[in-house]
Amino acid sequence: MTQQDLTNDAISLLKKLIETQSFSSEEDPTALHIEDWFKRYNIDFKRTQNNVWAVNKHFDESKPTLLLNSHHDTVKPNSAYTKDPFKAIVEDGKLYGLGSNDAGGCLVSLIATFTHFYKHDNLKYNLVIVASAEEESSGPNGLNSMLAVIPHVDVAIVGEPTLMNLAVAEKGLVVFDAVVAGTPSHAAHPNDNNSIYNTIEVLQWFKDFKFEKGSKALGDVKLTVTQINAGSQHNVVPGHVDLVVDVRVNDAYTNTEIAEILQEKAPCTSITPRSLRLNSSCIPMDHDLVKAGIEMGRSTYGSPTLSDQATLTCPSLKLGPGDSTRSHSADEFIHLHEIVEGVDLYIKLLDKVIVK
Repeated sequence: MTQQDLTNDAISLLKKLIETQSFSSEEDPTALHIEDWFKRYNIDFKRTQNNVWAVNKHFDESKPTLLLNSHHDTVKPNSAYTKDPFKAIVEDGKLYGLGSNDAGGCLVSLIATFTHFYKHDNLKYNLVIVASAEEESSGPNGLNSMLAVIPHVDVAIVGEPTLMNLAVAEKGLVVFDAVVAGTPSHAAHPNDNNSIYNTIEVLQWFKDFKFEKGSKALGDVKLTVTQINAGSQHNVVPGHVDLVVDVRVNDAYTNTEIAEILQEKAPCTSITPRSLRLNSSCIPMDHDLVKAGIEMGRSTYGSPTLSDQATLTCPSLKLGPGDSTRSHSADEFIHLHEIVEGVDLYIKLLDKVIVK
């Protein structure tokens, strides 16, 4: 089986995935297509819920393990689509369809790469691949649930569209629910403690507040108030205003530290994190994967968007074909040549790092 054959098969698999609905938590049909690939190539695999995974044929517990991961769930198509999101359409070298760019192209390229190395018997690293579920929803049954199931992972490549450049760091995420309190009253009566008016000062504080520590790879922490809700009828001053605050965390802070700072300083009645598990991630610039990628002419950057990297505690590199700006867009597409390049660069990168 040549690399070109593998790439052609990967494109065929992607077309099947596009034409099979796989919203988060509903990935069973696409998992079956991925199972079919492994069966056809005589690769031993396992399935845990809708996560399909395998290790290389000559797995050796004495060696470190490299995880290859991408996801096969999608968001729901938005109303601006002009093409059928569940039909794989090729026009002018572009493959259109829901999940083509995010992250089907990455997934099938990694599956082809794993297949290429599956039978190698003298690798420096073990390989484990996880075609994971529930990435788009950060659900409980995705890659996070697999870390106690698969072998211990020492380093990971997470397939997300990066134009095959090296995302050496990724911002974490903490979403906070904040409350600004006041005194409820009839609108006709005086009230010097109107919760909505109290919110003006709080919103200005959030707008002006800056976390002190920046990051070379990820820049500053970004704090944004994204939702506000208050009141039930025109003649009642509400007793509180509810805010939602989105914080994108650089690698200079842990999520716990971010929560402690805001709970100490924010001038609201309360501010509570929904979850602290989606931490920032990074890989050292002197790691062999990064050095090999740079030698191949790939650039490095810090990514502001969240992925399954957030579930990992080991060093991880985000890398894949496609362009992040196309993700979740109407008439999503990936260039066919990007998949060809993706398979080729993944294989060349691993040749430099895991082949003795």
